[in-house]
Amino acid sequence: MLKWKRSLTVLAMTALLGTMAACGGNGNGNGATNKAEPTTEPASTTAAATAAPSNEPVKLRIMWWGSQPRHEATLAALDLYTKNNPNVTFEPEYSGMDGYLDKLSTQAAAKNAPDIVQLDPGWMPDWMSRGQLADLAPEVDVSKFDAKLLSGGQLDGKQFAVPLGSVAFGMVYDKAAMDKLGIANPANGWTWDDFFALAKESKSKLPEGQYFTLDYGGNYFMYSAYQYAKGKGQVITDDGHFNVDQAAYLEWTKKFEELRKEGLVPPADVNASDKENDPQMDLLAAGKVLFRYSFSNNLGTWDSIKPGAYALVTMPRAEEAGGWLKPSMYLAVSENSKHAEEAKKFINWFVNDQEAGNILKTFRGLPANKEIATALEASMSDLDKVGLGLLRATEPDGQTWSAGAGGWTNFVDKDWVLVRDQLSFGKVTPEKAFEQLKEAAQAYEK
Repeated sequence: MLKWKRSLTVLAMTALLGTMAACGGNGNGNGATNKAEPTTEPASTTAAATAAPSNEPVKLRIMWWGSQPRHEATLAALDLYTKNNPNVTFEPEYSGMDGYLDKLSTQAAAKNAPDIVQLDPGWMPDWMSRGQLADLAPEVDVSKFDAKLLSGGQLDGKQFAVPLGSVAFGMVYDKAAMDKLGIANPANGWTWDDFFALAKESKSKLPEGQYFTLDYGGNYFMYSAYQYAKGKGQVITDDGHFNVDQAAYLEWTKKFEELRKEGLVPPADVNASDKENDPQMDLLAAGKVLFRYSFSNNLGTWDSIKPGAYALVTMPRAEEAGGWLKPSMYLAVSENSKHAEEAKKFINWFVNDQEAGNILKTFRGLPANKEIATALEASMSDLDKVGLGLLRATEPDGQTWSAGAGGWTNFVDKDWVLVRDQLSFGKVTPEKAFEQLKEAAQAYEK
């Protein structure tokens, strides 16, 4: 089982880059669940079926989340596929990350899920174990993918989903605003002590209505980075146990309690209004905060909102690195699809065709297909090179991503979020928040 651990990793060496947009991605709601072991050989290493598609008209429903640049690139790829395969058209359903999983889960429960779905790596074990995804072999060729990336989409030797890219978890900051205010820029390899010290130093320079960072006191992913950096391991263990370190959690939440009192994070109602990557609602884009977490393949999205303003930096570290490398997301075919064969042929094209790769670029991380990734790196834009820089800075000792234990999605997406909001609005103390999480976890313990 892959662990969150401090290790030299070849994940980034083979998948190369991820220049972000959620987890992201956009990464707002990635549940921590179980991950299958890599098989000795990928589930499908043969070339994709070469039979010509049927001439019967087929409309494929496809659903994904992301930012506007990702939407536009994906729609362009769909148009190209239809141009090459006139009998296949698409019914796209796309949105931001907020509400995506709830909507998709409701459709799947009613056996009305789209033919093709984009899934966060953390959701994969639950979807596979519930039998909601179709085996992609032999139509989808995965011979050019790294086994570490493929493993998250495998169960019982079958490949139920293909990874779309690889990304590094770090932070994005408003360099233009910080330079104007005379606030020092962070450097790769900085520590959590540096982060909190810089926040305090910025207080006298921040104008009214502008804050150092979002309120991450109750944020699952940022706290995970802090606990890993402290050398305390995963928040939820691979064998399904609550592993929030009480001392680290109280230290983290109390530090943000201080930032809250000093006005260095937005008031709770303002913080709650944040919608990542939304030009109007995103608090970084609106100039209200200087820092937020990000992934290496997201800089293009930020730059499209405010060109030239933003920069990336590694997640702060402590005894160990705080950032990690992970598959960006997966693409799969719903088990109930009435057009499964055509859907699989489309996915094979989407992940293995160079022309498709040229359109999709790095909006889902640098492609997991190694040949397409290499071709894109050769013509990489300056923004993508910045994302590659974050990945390269993370890879020497960054944490290796693990989906954790199966069955904990609601704990992360619902129970943790409830406690997060109570912390932000001052309804519970850090001590009480910890006890609530510990109590909620009992329903998920193995």
